[in-house]
Parts: sequence; structure tokens; C-alpha cells
Amino acid sequence: MAKSRIDKEKETVELMIRLYCRHKEKNAVLCNTCQDLLLYSFQRLEHCPFGEEKTTCQHCKIHCYNPHKRELMRKVMKYSGPRVILFHPKAAIRHILHSRKRDKKTGKE
Repeated sequence: MAKSRIDKEKETVELMIRLYCRHKEKNAVLCNTCQDLLLYSFQRLEHCPFGEEKTTCQHCKIHCYNPHKRELMRKVMKYSGPRVILFHPKAAIRHILHSRKRDKKTGKE
């Protein structure tokens, strides 16, 4: 059975948060801040009003993250984005391809 778009997004977000926490913050396991961000991001994805048709959060018209969590996620993405291709190439390529396809539908660049 194929995974839903939201489940794939959750996997990608988790990979990126774990990569950030392990390599940037030098933690063997998720710290409380990263664990909290992970749970928060899962909650936001589960309640996304666009569901399976969602764009990348970066291009979304509705910013559902509170400002503090949004800034934390930006830090995570800025650090992990370029590095995820080294540690999880399949997930990175899948995310890029799906992001381009969804953003093309909405006219976002």
C-alpha cells in the first residue's frame, strides 16, 4: 500500500530534524527542543487544510507554525537541506521532485 503524501512529508521532516540534532547540535538522541519541534511539525502536517494537495510549507499561503517554531524549522532546513542528500539521497531526491511538481501546479517557484 502506498504511503500518503503527509506520511512522506513526516518522514522527510523527521530525517531533517534528526540530522540537524545529531550533526549540528552533536546529540546522540533528539534533544527536548528537537523532539518538541518534531511532534509539533507532525501535528501541523496532520491538520494541514490542504491535505494531499499541499505545497511545500515554504510556499504555503497559510503559515500555520507559530513564529518561534517557524524560525526553528528554518534553521533545521537551512542546515539539513544541503546535507540530507549525503545521508538520505533517496528521500532527498523524492522530496525535491515532489516539491517541484506540487509547486509547479500552484505557480510557485
